[in-house]
Amino acid sequence: MGRAIAFLYGVACYLLFFVTFLYAIGFLNNLLVPKGIDSGTPGAFGESLLINALLLGVFAIQHSVMARPGFKAWWTRIVPKSVERSTYVLLSSLALILLFWQWRPMVDIVWHVDNELARTVIWVLAALGWGQVLLSTFLINHFDLFGLRQVYLNLRQVPYTELPFKLSFLYRMVRHPLMLGFLIAFWAAPTMTVGHLVFTLATTGYIFIALQFEERDLVRAHGQSYEDYRKRVPMILPIPK
Repeated sequence: MGRAIAFLYGVACYLLFFVTFLYAIGFLNNLLVPKGIDSGTPGAFGESLLINALLLGVFAIQHSVMARPGFKAWWTRIVPKSVERSTYVLLSSLALILLFWQWRPMVDIVWHVDNELARTVIWVLAALGWGQVLLSTFLINHFDLFGLRQVYLNLRQVPYTELPFKLSFLYRMVRHPLMLGFLIAFWAAPTMTVGHLVFTLATTGYIFIALQFEERDLVRAHGQSYEDYRKRVPMILPIPK
């Protein structure tokens, strides 16, 4: 019964993540969602900037701290290892939902592209960025990344094994295609408002800082094979070394 509950919990966390991911696309592009990044009545600039910075900080701290091996070692003394990843996914989704809910619009225009063909090209580029994000998760095992493999193995009473280090497709071009996809999706905006720019600048800075910690963890986990990979393949931009 406990394993079945853990499995259902993992599935529920995954479904919440997937809905949150889809909402994030609509939120950032002001498309098909009740509240987009530019929705609502603008307030005082300083107050809006402070609240938005705090919301971004909550997500960044939760997302980074809970991903560190040291925190995981402590955290799994409290929660079962089988649902550790699902709980991480759950709390990340809740942090994003809080951001969507409480985000303050800052609607002054930074840039606006009038040409319809150019706008279409930018929208296509943004869509390709989001598509690259999703594809990248499947290239490294989507279901392990979001906790489903862990609860499924636990349900079958099969011991969890770490995934081997392997390279496929996009990961032969850059070490972090998932993050490159996010950067493309965030910056590809035919109309860039101040609020959207604040979000994009903050998340871009966070991505590059977080990658430094992730790279260290990957070197510890995979040793010389990852060091060799770092020497051969660039981190974000697909520029041959």
